[in-house]
Amino acid sequence: MDQYLHRRHRLLTSSRPLPDFDVVTADGPWLHLADGRRVFDGSSGLVCVNVGQGSPRVRARVEAQFTRATYAGAAVVRPHVQLELMDRICRAVGRPQDSVALVTCGTLGVEVAIGLARNIARARSGKRRADILTSNLSYHGNSALTLALAGNHARRPRPEDGLDLGPAFPAPYPPAHDPGPGQPPACDVSCAEEVAKAIDDRGAENVAAVLIEPVNGTTGGAYTPPDGYLRRVAEICRARDVLVIHDEVLTGLWRTGTPLASHHWDGAAPDLCILSKGLGAGYTSVAAVLVDPDLAPLLRHPGADPLPAMGTMATHPLQAAACLGVLDELEALDRTALRARGERLGDRLRTLTGLPGVRDVRGLGHFYGVEVAPGLLWPLMEEAEQRGVFFYPFTGTGHPKSEGLVVAPPLTSTDENLEFLTAVLGAAMAALNNQGRVHSPPTRLNI
Repeated sequence: MDQYLHRRHRLLTSSRPLPDFDVVTADGPWLHLADGRRVFDGSSGLVCVNVGQGSPRVRARVEAQFTRATYAGAAVVRPHVQLELMDRICRAVGRPQDSVALVTCGTLGVEVAIGLARNIARARSGKRRADILTSNLSYHGNSALTLALAGNHARRPRPEDGLDLGPAFPAPYPPAHDPGPGQPPACDVSCAEEVAKAIDDRGAENVAAVLIEPVNGTTGGAYTPPDGYLRRVAEICRARDVLVIHDEVLTGLWRTGTPLASHHWDGAAPDLCILSKGLGAGYTSVAAVLVDPDLAPLLRHPGADPLPAMGTMATHPLQAAACLGVLDELEALDRTALRARGERLGDRLRTLTGLPGVRDVRGLGHFYGVEVAPGLLWPLMEEAEQRGVFFYPFTGTGHPKSEGLVVAPPLTSTDENLEFLTAVLGAAMAALNNQGRVHSPPTRLNI
């Protein structure tokens, strides 16, 4: 073990204050450990293993492609499998005529979407500057640019390393949007006027796009916007000749119960949309940027800037084949049953709000945030893991800072799986109460 810890220390990657799992096999939503235990994957890995592990459909697709060709650049070899993937993605999310850029990961998907939006803004409106505006409770990737743009407080670079960038408007969720002294924390459609103010302060002639998570991801923990908010943001941007980009890296492809999270609200469709985690489902790193068909021709307009480079490994044939297998799995799901399971999961989780130490439960579909009192996050995760369920943590903002668990089981989970998950979470929280770890902090109201 000492040798393992020494080697682990040399691996420059994320860590957590809990022991690593020693996984020997995995199937569906279960991780089987070297000590004989099994752990249910309550957060789909890093909210990506949407169809579980060991999918026979994914394996069949990859094996079939392996015998044909394992690598081919789409600009050199006819991209038959990539074209098939493009069409399947567009049909799956109800945007059948969109143009698509296929790239290697969610971060690059965001960067490419930014580049495409800037090209469109310049070709359409002659804008010289092409700023991208984000909210103060957001995460859009792990590059120097995306970390500097977004509002993930734990991951933002030092001010001197921030490229003079930063979030431009408050997210429509308490406590990210402080209404001012003496005012109760409440957010509604009027919060969208903060987006209008941010554009106008910058000058609409200098703004290419507003980049937004239609449902907040793992920074705030599954906050959902007030009714009408996304429609109003679209109206504000349209009136100012500014594009809307939805970052659905985490929420896309039925994670929230609909093909896109924006489908929960009328009039919320974006100009560009980024998919990633649910498309690769943990089998491959991939992202897709979808561009509205009325805008895409501007990208090839005479005098337009060159398209952003998609990368050496941009959805090569094996990646595309794996994604087609994932879509095969997703399209085999009974959507009515999927939505019903998600609603039952939410109902079960919301019963936890009666327990001391649970401040809020929020979310949609198979994606929820369970916010707990400060200091309980890691003890709760440890108690849950000892009982056989893994969860992913979130830390957001506010005073005191919000923290909690992301509950996002694979979409292929059964009712029995979800009953086990919620029973374990309730037992873990009860154990902390019995240990005297909970001091009855006030419940946060998600108004």
